[in-house]
Amino acid sequence: MNNTIARPPFPINEPVRGYAPGSSERASLKRALMDMRSREHIVTPYINGKHVETGKTEDIFAPHELSHRVGTLHKVGTEHVQQAIDAAVDARHDWMRMAWTDRAAIFLKAADLLAGPFRDRLNAATMLGQSKNTMQAEIDSACELIDFFKFNVHFMTQIYEDQPISSPGVWNRVEYRPLEGFVFAITPFNFTSIAGNLPTAPAMMGNTVLWKPASTATLSAQVIVELLEAAGLPPGVINLLPGDGAAVGDPVMASEHLTGLHFTGSTGTFNHLWRSIANNLDHYKTYPRIVGETGGKDFIVAHDSADPATVATAIVRGSFEYQGQKCSASSRVYVPEAIWPDVESEMTRQLADVKMGPVEDFTNFVNAVIDRKSFDNITAYIDRAKSASNVEIVAGGNYSDEEGYFIEPTVLRADDPHYETMEDELFGPVASVFVTPNSMSFDDVLTLVDETSPYALTGAVFSQERDVLAQASDRLVDSAGNFYLNDKPTGAVVGQQPFGGARKSGTNDKAGSYVNLLRWASLRSIKETFNPPTHFSYLFHQPETTPTEDEVAERVNGS
Repeated sequence: MNNTIARPPFPINEPVRGYAPGSSERASLKRALMDMRSREHIVTPYINGKHVETGKTEDIFAPHELSHRVGTLHKVGTEHVQQAIDAAVDARHDWMRMAWTDRAAIFLKAADLLAGPFRDRLNAATMLGQSKNTMQAEIDSACELIDFFKFNVHFMTQIYEDQPISSPGVWNRVEYRPLEGFVFAITPFNFTSIAGNLPTAPAMMGNTVLWKPASTATLSAQVIVELLEAAGLPPGVINLLPGDGAAVGDPVMASEHLTGLHFTGSTGTFNHLWRSIANNLDHYKTYPRIVGETGGKDFIVAHDSADPATVATAIVRGSFEYQGQKCSASSRVYVPEAIWPDVESEMTRQLADVKMGPVEDFTNFVNAVIDRKSFDNITAYIDRAKSASNVEIVAGGNYSDEEGYFIEPTVLRADDPHYETMEDELFGPVASVFVTPNSMSFDDVLTLVDETSPYALTGAVFSQERDVLAQASDRLVDSAGNFYLNDKPTGAVVGQQPFGGARKSGTNDKAGSYVNLLRWASLRSIKETFNPPTHFSYLFHQPETTPTEDEVAERVNGS
């Protein structure tokens, strides 16, 4: 019997471990990393609570060590996707009717397991499979995913507690039903926490989910599945479907049971999926909810009053942590001519200290980009910049794929604020700087920033003058969904900076807030009347004479 009005534990952001030399946490993670790379891993689809070997396989390699075969991935075919659809539809009845406290307990347990015995495993899988250094893995696959689990339980409670008022003799209430059907979650390679949150946020609200992970992040995806299994997630609630885009997406889009899309990836793919849903509207049982976070061309803007060392540090961290492969990474920078020499000097000094190499060496700040396609795309931009007459290579510019997909942190100074690297999303370790001339007003700079890109994900402004910060905040109100004052435009924390952008950066449904969870609920209003009327009459249409007002009132009120 459950007759409590439960209050889940209040969420607190998971502390970030430092992994200092000589620490026990560093030694533990190194053991997990060495153990993981010493074994060959079989990554399989997970359908209706079972791991399925499909026989359609491809090899998994570490991006920073192409000679090291991590394991084998089994990819799904159309028949497996249909099995997952059937499993999700069948599981919905029992899952949505499970007490919300029991659903919450599953994810709170997952958070504690991840903070404990699964922490090193998931961090190691992210480091090895996605080429993240120790700190980038820790803040992502450990801390942020733990935060998503805990804070989403808090947000779910907040949503359920939001109830309407009731007039005398009536009890009004709202049920937050799951959507009718299944949710399709498509997740990226660059954040393990996003890969974990996109399927679990809808599931927490009672939905069942089909999850397609990025093909370059399947090792960590399998560890997340094992984590959820250990936490007690029932079969069929979340089904993992690694495979080619069309092999998974086509049958999913064709299913009448599709009721939602939870997406993080490229703008082009999101546009394609939205069009596919629109073309199939007559086929679906209900209008699908569409939630997406897509591209970005994120900016740093410095004012004359900005501290050069602060700006330089923001460029190095904001542009080159995780090889610039963050949705929020700064890739276009606007620095006044007056302070550029000092910014350049400090930035190049810091970059000279940056080490690049495999993740197993904890002293490396930069590792490899994710795959051949990304490597070829980014280096093509660098090569064109080298031959361009109006571009200067300020730092970096070198690359090699002999051992892994390594590209030096590269800073380009472009004389043209509309040069291709100032506008195109590169998703790699390249930052382009436009040095704004003294003759250009700060308001004109802000206009340039606002109008240069179709994206509006993150951005940062640096100044030591409050009126300048206020001016920039107002002028760039639509330019970034996450806006930073005197800080780099990366590193949003669950519960502190809800994340998402608008324009061509997505639907801005703010992962890390109750807003996102509310998208996965379909409300039902319930009105219960305790003493209902027994006659249709109202006072307004009664005659001026008999019956008396008291008689009519008695009739209307049923007494």
